[in-house]
Amino acid sequence: MKLSRRQFITTGTLISAGITLAPLASFSTTTTNVNQLSSNNKKMKLTFQPYNLELRHTFTIANYSRTTTPVMLTTIEYEGYTGYGEASMPPYLGESQDSAAKFLAQVDLSKFTNPFELEDILDYVDNIASGNPAAKASVDIALHDLVGKMLNKPWYDIWGFTKSKTPDTSFTIGIDTPEVVKQKVKEASPYKILKVKMGRDNDKELVEVIRSITDVPLCVDVNQGWKDKNFALEMINWLNERNTLFVEQPMPKEQTADIAWLTEKSPLPIIGDESVQRLPDVIKAHGIYSGINIKLMKSTGMREAHKMLLLAKSLGMKVMIGCMTETSCAVSAAAQLSPMVDYADLDGNLLISNDIYDGVKVIDGKVTLTDFPGIGIKKIN
Repeated sequence: MKLSRRQFITTGTLISAGITLAPLASFSTTTTNVNQLSSNNKKMKLTFQPYNLELRHTFTIANYSRTTTPVMLTTIEYEGYTGYGEASMPPYLGESQDSAAKFLAQVDLSKFTNPFELEDILDYVDNIASGNPAAKASVDIALHDLVGKMLNKPWYDIWGFTKSKTPDTSFTIGIDTPEVVKQKVKEASPYKILKVKMGRDNDKELVEVIRSITDVPLCVDVNQGWKDKNFALEMINWLNERNTLFVEQPMPKEQTADIAWLTEKSPLPIIGDESVQRLPDVIKAHGIYSGINIKLMKSTGMREAHKMLLLAKSLGMKVMIGCMTETSCAVSAAAQLSPMVDYADLDGNLLISNDIYDGVKVIDGKVTLTDFPGIGIKKIN
């Protein structure tokens, strides 16, 4: 149901005052005794190292291009178990390997003796310093991986999600020349949905090039590239006639009134991305967007992403699970949430040539989870 601006303000106030989040799934549903797995004499050890992802193609969106993505790989060791994590830091997000290293050097997990105290541990990490969401996510993911391995269960199982209910994932086609776009589309033939990056002067040309090769459904990510609401609506109506599923962040996030107007009139769902970072942003997005795009690198990891998912669902919003350019570590962590979402954009590991993990797969276009415990990965290099 679409709300007027006045209805949104009223509803948002009531929700802010009264909504209660469903609690995280209880570990008591497992057959393993948690107390037997943790010891008061052992402490967790966090280590981290930089790594650079090599992209298969130059990645171009509305505002910039790049051929690599810096990441920070983390591990948490405890009583013979090792959990893996990752921080992906595209330059436009403001984090770097230097900033991640500075933040992670302040994280002292030795003060905790029970890895299952996720809330307390991750509250501590979050409060070390403001910002740094990707660096925080790298600790969160490694901790979840560790705990899942100790329980010998994948997180989708711990959360009570049905493995078979994962959606198809989109495959991203970046802004490029017609010749390169055609080549990318041909390489993406195994995928049932294509994600198109837009927001430049050649948007229609890009779509027409794709449509000259395939008629598979499109989802469009504008990355705040359209500035005028009337132009945006015109483009969305045009895209609606070309088998498009939804449009992601069509306008600058600051233009909330224009986006609410656009969402009300749009024939396609409007998904918030840059405007939705963490849990409080879900309330702000309600009535402005049709749905939200959750990414672990924005939300500080799996713990908060899970809460965002539950809240958005309770508000009747569409939910998309997305990623940055990442290894199979972070992508597999995000994929643990995928059985509960409407849309998935989990192709970050497919866009790189130097993955060092084996994890989530895309089979016949569908996100396919492994049975590996934790976040569902194994290290291969």
